[in-house]
Amino acid sequence: MTSQLQIVGSSPIRKEGTAKVLGRALYVDDISLPGMWFGATVRSTIPRGRITSIAFDPAIPWNEYTIVSAADIPGENCIVHLTKDHPCLAISHVNHAEEPIFLLAHPNRSALPAAVAAVHITYEELPAIYSIEDSEKKEQVIWGEGEHANTFKTYLMQKDLKPIPDEIWQTADYIVEGEYRAGAQEQLYIENNGVIAEYDPEKGVTVRGSMQCPYYLVHALELVFNLPAEKCRVIQTETGGAFGGKEDFPSVIGSHAALLAMKSGHPVKLCYDRAEDMAATTKRHPSRTRHRTAVSKDGKLLAGEIDFALDGGAYATLSPVVLSRGTIHAPGPYHWPHLTVRAKAMATNIPPHGAFRGFGAPQSIFALERHMDKIAKVVGLTPEELRRRNFLGTGGHTATGQLLKDPVDMQHLLTRALEESSYHAKRGQFDRENPTSTIKRGVGFATFFHGAGFTGSGERRLNSLVEIELTPEGQPRLLVSSTEFGQGTNTILCQIAAQTLHLPYDQILIAQPDTGHVPNSGPTVASRTAMVVGKLIERAAQSLLATLAPLLSSRSAVEGSAATSDIPHSYSPEDFRHAALYYLAEHGSLKTEARYQSPGDIFWDDENYRGEAYPAYAWAVYVAEVAVDTTTYSASVTSFYTLQEVGKVLHPILAAGQIEGGVAQGIGYALYEKCIWNNGHLANNQMTNYIMPTSADIPPIHVSFEEIPSPHGAFGAKGIGELPMDGPAPAILNAIEHATGLAFTEIPLLPEDIFERITRTPEAGSESFDPATAGPIFSEATA
Repeated sequence: MTSQLQIVGSSPIRKEGTAKVLGRALYVDDISLPGMWFGATVRSTIPRGRITSIAFDPAIPWNEYTIVSAADIPGENCIVHLTKDHPCLAISHVNHAEEPIFLLAHPNRSALPAAVAAVHITYEELPAIYSIEDSEKKEQVIWGEGEHANTFKTYLMQKDLKPIPDEIWQTADYIVEGEYRAGAQEQLYIENNGVIAEYDPEKGVTVRGSMQCPYYLVHALELVFNLPAEKCRVIQTETGGAFGGKEDFPSVIGSHAALLAMKSGHPVKLCYDRAEDMAATTKRHPSRTRHRTAVSKDGKLLAGEIDFALDGGAYATLSPVVLSRGTIHAPGPYHWPHLTVRAKAMATNIPPHGAFRGFGAPQSIFALERHMDKIAKVVGLTPEELRRRNFLGTGGHTATGQLLKDPVDMQHLLTRALEESSYHAKRGQFDRENPTSTIKRGVGFATFFHGAGFTGSGERRLNSLVEIELTPEGQPRLLVSSTEFGQGTNTILCQIAAQTLHLPYDQILIAQPDTGHVPNSGPTVASRTAMVVGKLIERAAQSLLATLAPLLSSRSAVEGSAATSDIPHSYSPEDFRHAALYYLAEHGSLKTEARYQSPGDIFWDDENYRGEAYPAYAWAVYVAEVAVDTTTYSASVTSFYTLQEVGKVLHPILAAGQIEGGVAQGIGYALYEKCIWNNGHLANNQMTNYIMPTSADIPPIHVSFEEIPSPHGAFGAKGIGELPMDGPAPAILNAIEHATGLAFTEIPLLPEDIFERITRTPEAGSESFDPATAGPIFSEATA
């Protein structure tokens, strides 16, 4: 019977998989439109300054080119994100070394590089800021004024809205302090940013391209062109990876291509090569986190002060919301009787930073989990025992005051993860072997959580909408703006619809996101698609089924049962098709919808940063094994174990792939990927000099799930996409500390960093390491 189909929880073939493996899928650079020209960008060559002169080399036949400046913008010279601080094109001043100043278009793509080089711009250079610390000094003000100078956003999060009493610090057995830093990280999607734009004076602007959030670009085009939304159409083409890097930046490149199309009168394709993409687009925010923790002698956390700072780059873009998630995740899955988190995003003269998988949480979780291991060492407990004494559980309250109503059992997750990874046995084995080996081995873990969906009132403000329509052939087709870029959106949404409609998976269609035809179901970010959009698909499918129920029942009546308005317990795909075709013949069309409704028990106070931050959380324990070669000073991950509770696993193969991919990126974040800035320019903006892990650097990854269905997601699903980015870096550095006895506090941790620490002359109160004769030797002052 159809009702017996178990599509959710199985692993059907990806909806777009066949087209991709057969080479039929069209990415933006595969598409050519009649009369199409090509675009390029003339950028600033300095990080900060005033434009004093512009010259166009007469050797170039400029009459063949279209040249766009800020003067050609019909609307506001602004790329809208959260604030209106980001110019579409610079006019008199530049604030980072890749800032767009002019746009060029030409029918011959190969003619553009020489033309870009032939635009000569001179500047009066101004002092630039490259670090959080220099931005904090406010000796140079590059953004805002007064108390907000150089500060995009601040948050103050206090447990119970109260400061920490002085007596807590005065009576604590231990006060443990630490500072932790994480660098920028490039998203490294396979397909670079690219779009094709068309302009029609009557119809408006159409942009198709590689992106995550089509409606973000609609809003950007409305502002730049001073057009109503219905004249700004955005179509997502097949997208070769994103990881957050195509959340907000398509608003920039899409607006640029559309301006060129408007002025040239031709469709314009604007695609970056790898060097330009890496140099000019967003990265993960660099961070600095300072912890001060009061602890009792039995290892209970008494109070915590956390100062969390992000380098936002030259413009605010998404920094306020990245900072928000990082702030909420900074206390981790632990009970804090007293807590104060102060957070800020600072301006620098680096190209703006933006979204990357995890969205601020990897930075703050890295700091916390390294700090927890430090606390354990100070108090004289194992890392395991310290965490067990402080875990949150069902009925506990998070730092924002959210009551954890759903089942939460971090004790069980930790027990299972340590057992599956043979953590205790390996720790003892490595302790015995390390003193006589030049390869020091270690094992460490991280315990963490990740909120699914937009933070706080975000989902309510989005007011997302999905639709399901019947095609003329009687097949259900999903209409959503949620995008597929490799993570499995198309597949899981079709699984949810198929299970709800009791139809085979291959009978569900999903439309390509096109804002001219699909509603705004919100951006494909924030681990929200499976849980939030999936739940809306489930509701819309239920509505469709209820509409067809009388017809399905009458089909069943042929077999002897009476026709009713109730949904029959079973029917065949053929029954459904006949019912759908009959309805279409009678009514012409059928489309159902579902709009987001905030759960009645979800309340959020934006002003005081208090309440239910997320409808649901995923919980995890990751265990890393490492080897540190004391001859080459290189560290490698030799095995990795992941255990996560993510609600119902909709598609086991895709879910495991998400975990494995996140771990691979986390290994890169921890040990390989360093952005090197030179006078505001990214010096290593090619795959030849931006070092990332290859398949040879990725160890066996063991993926395990706990399934506790959540009432907030379709069939109990929670978000899964960002969680695996949060845990690898701290687990790896905790393991490296076990191997070497050295407490590294910055990532990425490169061989030269290990060399510097191992060969450093020991000083009083410092760590020491003897690779020839001993394992870890601790002599650090611990309190």
